Amino acid sequence: MSAKKMIFTLNIDNHMPEVTRLTFPYIRKWADKIQADWTIINKRKFEDWPITYEKMQIFELANQLVGEGYEWFIYVDSDALLHPDLPDITQFLSKDTVAHHSKDCAPIRWVYDKYFKRDGRHIGSGNWFTIASDWCIDLWHPIDDMTSEEVCKRIHPTAHEIKSGVIDPHHLIDDYTLSRNIARYGLKFVTIMETLKKHNVPDPHYYHHYLMPPEVKVIDMQKMIKAWGI
Repeated sequence: MSAKKMIFTLNIDNHMPEVTRLTFPYIRKWADKIQADWTIINKRKFEDWPITYEKMQIFELANQLVGEGYEWFIYVDSDALLHPDLPDITQFLSKDTVAHHSKDCAPIRWVYDKYFKRDGRHIGSGNWFTIASDWCIDLWHPIDDMTSEEVCKRIHPTAHEIKSGVIDPHHLIDDYTLSRNIARYGLKFVTIMETLKKHNVPDPHYYHHYLMPPEVKVIDMQKMIKAWGI
């Protein structure tokens, strides 16, 4: 019997329906393929924090689901397009290791504290596609020693992100939080990109570009779906 898996997606107030009309059917297909359930987080809990911080609801939700036998938790952004041939990535992972699509160099964006300094791996989370087991739910642990304003002062988007006009410190608060939790809790880490390459899975099996307005993103996604022949 395969391990029980839950996919989470954040979408408050039916955000970007023109985008999710394209992405949600493929997330559902992938969920069915890997025998996972799918939950859309669509209500706010952390009202005093930027909306992307609502991903931290996964900490409580996953802990509840462990009692129901779930072992793997996967987060996929609602504007991520998944190819139907994408394999079950949990088959390649150890339960003691968390996986993100990719990683950035943490000090480019984040002001370091004692956890980043102690950890020394300089992992900046690219968490639009993230996987962790029931052993590593602390990946989504809400910040309990700073306010939202204090956290945002530690976040410095890149010049390219600022120029795009769609990214500010508030938008990156979830990336910061997961980066800090990896350091704070000493979580082992791999990237999905490296993992798929190691197992000879050809690119591209997903599409995600975060520096585009929705109307441009839709056009780009339609081109990708046509190129994939799906």
